[in-house]
Amino acid sequence: MSKFFAFALSFFMISISTFSQSNFNKNKVIAHRGAWKANNLPQNSLASLDQAVALGCEGSEFDVWMTSDGKLVVNHDADHEGLPIETTTFKELRKHKLANGEKIPTIEEYLKRGLKQDGTKLIFEIKPSKISTERSEELAAKSVAAVKKMKAEKWVDYITFSYEAGLKVIELDPNANVAYLTGNKSPQELKDAGFFGFDYNIRVLKDKPEWIKEAQELGLTVNAWTVNSKEDLEWLLDQKPDFITTDQPELLFEILRNR
Repeated sequence: MSKFFAFALSFFMISISTFSQSNFNKNKVIAHRGAWKANNLPQNSLASLDQAVALGCEGSEFDVWMTSDGKLVVNHDADHEGLPIETTTFKELRKHKLANGEKIPTIEEYLKRGLKQDGTKLIFEIKPSKISTERSEELAAKSVAAVKKMKAEKWVDYITFSYEAGLKVIELDPNANVAYLTGNKSPQELKDAGFFGFDYNIRVLKDKPEWIKEAQELGLTVNAWTVNSKEDLEWLLDQKPDFITTDQPELLFEILRNR
């Protein structure tokens, strides 16, 4: 009986996990820094995440830095209200609110908000440290630890400009989806290193369109940033990418509806 119960429990947990994963939207639309532009919301805010979820985006991208005292916070730029994040304490950063009154989010606050739904994936960008490669790797390790602690693995895909940070994530969680951003690695190099795919600037893909087909043949995912014009969105959709990162998710949804 105990063996049967253990098997049944295991099967139930696998079913729940699979069900949760299958719920995520499949429409290619990744909101860059959340869906902020149309409603003039602060980028990377909880409000912009909520709006991306409300729109039904497949993913909402956000950027993560580490403070001088080791806290992970969500912000695009290297500074917050003129304060360099990497050399400023968390307490000092939190004194300066976003335009909508929110405090700069911690990674725990951001993931907690994202875990309230299961339609939009959380595209976790590990920002490369301006201090050292070692600090980028430390941020990567703390990022993986935070995601695991929150049990958010199914919700999170990682992206990064730091090749070393990407390798650290792959080392610590071989099941994680990790895409590279810089644009200086071929699809074969990324495949050999264990990356999930690439997320390159659209200019890179227009210069090397053969990389799209090569990546697809290797089983890698294809994404491009930050694609905002109708012309570029139409061109990229013709290449059949897996995802498109844009500041204009509403426009991309409109284009998709008319195709």
